[in-house]
Amino acid sequence: METLPNQPKMIVAVEVEHLRKCFGTFCAVNDLSFSVAYGEVFGLLGPNGAGKSTLIRVLTTLLPPSSGVARILGFDVAHHADQVRKCIGVIPQAMTSDLDLSAMENMQIFAKLYSVPRDRRIKVAKELLEAVDLTAWADKPVKNFSGGMRRRLEIARGLVHEPRIFFLDEPTTGLDPASRVGVWEMLMRLKKERELTILLTTHYMDEADKLCDRIAIVDHGKLVALDSPLKLKASIPGNNILEVSFSQIPNGWLQTLENLADVQYVKSDDHVFRIGSDNGPKTTVALMEAVRQAQIEISSLSVQSTSLDDVFMHYTGRQLRDSLQDALGYQPAVYQGQR
Repeated sequence: METLPNQPKMIVAVEVEHLRKCFGTFCAVNDLSFSVAYGEVFGLLGPNGAGKSTLIRVLTTLLPPSSGVARILGFDVAHHADQVRKCIGVIPQAMTSDLDLSAMENMQIFAKLYSVPRDRRIKVAKELLEAVDLTAWADKPVKNFSGGMRRRLEIARGLVHEPRIFFLDEPTTGLDPASRVGVWEMLMRLKKERELTILLTTHYMDEADKLCDRIAIVDHGKLVALDSPLKLKASIPGNNILEVSFSQIPNGWLQTLENLADVQYVKSDDHVFRIGSDNGPKTTVALMEAVRQAQIEISSLSVQSTSLDDVFMHYTGRQLRDSLQDALGYQPAVYQGQR
């Protein structure tokens, strides 16, 4: 990408300071502050309605902030929108490629919209289609593409103007497991080859764990946790999670489980109990003895390490779902890609 006029030194890629975006009395983004380092893969996690996509739309100049400041490579999104748009590529959750055009035609139209010089359009398009393994499909109509192929095309299309910051809103939603892994591998390769900074939202915990250098958990428009996946997992009680169900539940059984060796916490969901433990094997032995004394049977038992799902539950007390809208009966202004 050509150096932009008066471009500041790239200390950080994205700066957000006390950012707010309100729709009437409802604040979808409520006093958020964080920064994203140049070259980092930064993830945003949160339930639908938590403010993730509203934040993305503010950062990509599609919505003005209500207050606070957001900068992309030093350019204020509210006052230097044109400069920001030259720096960024955006991949919305919804597929937006033209089904009746070929992959190459979709690439060419996008390149023209971004004022890529005529003598570079075909060269850049060919390079990107090769990078996403679509060279053999370059002249085929997009309506014949699978979901994974369309997503790869959209990612390539978002890079035609050689951006430095790449925003992806749930890039693998709706893809099968094999296609998701393929998109992950492609993104990491493109990031390295093109020195990209990536900011993505996702509902997939394994995706965030695999791709992100740091993760911000957002709930009700506020930042509730921010760190690397490893440190986030280490920050919550319990190194192992026992998930267990029983043939019957005796009186006082929750307290019995809480008193087992090395147990940090116990959460129940109907007849299924999640037990956080500092020592999974030792807690399992104690559990077996408690079951024997209570003369009941274990219906199912699994032991796993702390996951990002556990982190999310710890910090928000709920799973990734449409709970905010469910609770408030509120639908923010509808726009493309909003969640």
